Amino acid sequence: MIDLRSDTVTLPTPEMRRAMLAAPLGDDVFGEDPTIRKLEEETAALLGKEAAVYVPSGTMANQIALRIHTRPGDAVILEGTSHIRRYEAGGAAALSGLTCSLLEGTRGLFTPEQVTAAVHRDDEHLPRSRLFCVENTHNSGGGTVWPQGRLTAVVEAARAAGLRCHLDGARLWNAAVASGLPEAELAAGFDTVSVCFSKGLGAPVGSALCASRALVHEARRVRKQFGGGMRQAGVIAAGALYALRHHRQRLAEDHQRARRLAETWAGIDGLMVEPEQVETNMVYFSLEQPRAFELQDALAERGLLLFAVSADRLRAVVHRDLDDRAIEAAGPIMVEAVAQFKGP
Repeated sequence: MIDLRSDTVTLPTPEMRRAMLAAPLGDDVFGEDPTIRKLEEETAALLGKEAAVYVPSGTMANQIALRIHTRPGDAVILEGTSHIRRYEAGGAAALSGLTCSLLEGTRGLFTPEQVTAAVHRDDEHLPRSRLFCVENTHNSGGGTVWPQGRLTAVVEAARAAGLRCHLDGARLWNAAVASGLPEAELAAGFDTVSVCFSKGLGAPVGSALCASRALVHEARRVRKQFGGGMRQAGVIAAGALYALRHHRQRLAEDHQRARRLAETWAGIDGLMVEPEQVETNMVYFSLEQPRAFELQDALAERGLLLFAVSADRLRAVVHRDLDDRAIEAAGPIMVEAVAQFKGP
C-alpha cells in the first residue's frame, strides 16, 4: 500500500522510539517534565521567540492563539481556504466567539491591499478587527511557500492597521527548507507562531505555540481550559525533539519526490497536473471530469491512497515513509485508474 493521504501517517523511526523509551519524565502541568521543557526551549530558539508551549495538535495551537489575541465578538482576518477557516471544525466561533473576515487568495497568497481593505472601521455595528493570520506553507494552495518579501508586506499592512498577527506554521519546516531561509526569519513579525512535529518531521504527536513569555503564560491557561494539559507527556515529546533535531533537512527529499511524482502524472492523458506549482511535498491535481471521489476509490482498490478534497480536485502528500520505489510505482497505478474515467 502506497499511502499519499497525508504526511501525518508517518510512523516513528527505530531511533525515535529509542529516544522516547529513554526520555526523562515529569508532570508537565506542574512544569516538571524535562523532555518537554527541552523541546519547548529548542523550538522557541529556532523560531526566534522567547518561549513555547507543547500541545497535542496543530488545531489546538491555532485555537489557543485565537483565544489569547481576541475577545468574543472580534473578527479575525484570514484567507478563505486556510486551515483555521476550513479544517478546525468551526473552532474560532465555537471556542472564542469570533467571526472571520475572509480574503480571496491565489494559491493561498494575497496582497497587503487586501489586508487593509478587510479591516473594519471603528463602528459599533461591526465586529472589531483584532487578529490577522497567515498560513505558511499554505495547505489548500498546494503547499505554497510565501515569498518572504510578500510575507513581510502583508504583516506590515496588518501592523499598520493595529492588528495582532498569528502564523499557522504547521509546515513551516517545509517552507524553511524550500526557501533556504531560517525559521526565525519566516516567523519574524508575528506575535504567535504554531508549528507541527507530527507532519513532515514524522513525530507521532504534538505541536507547539511560540511567542513572548507573557503570551505563552496566557497560552498555558487556555491550554488547560481546552483540555490540553498533559502529565508525563515527555514520552511523546521525546519523539518530537528527536524529529526537530534530525528530520528537518531531509524534507528536501520529500520536495524532490513530490516534483517527480507531479512530472510523471502530468504525462497521463486525462489528468491535469501543474508540476511547476509543486513547491514542497504536496501535489494537487484534477480529472477532466468532476469524478475525484470515484478516482480516489479506484486508486485505493489498486493500493494507492490519497485524498479527494472536492469533486474535481485531489491531493497527494509525500512523506518520510515513502522512498523512490513507491513514487515510481504510483505512476502505473494512476495510469490504470485514470483510464476508466476517459470519455463521456
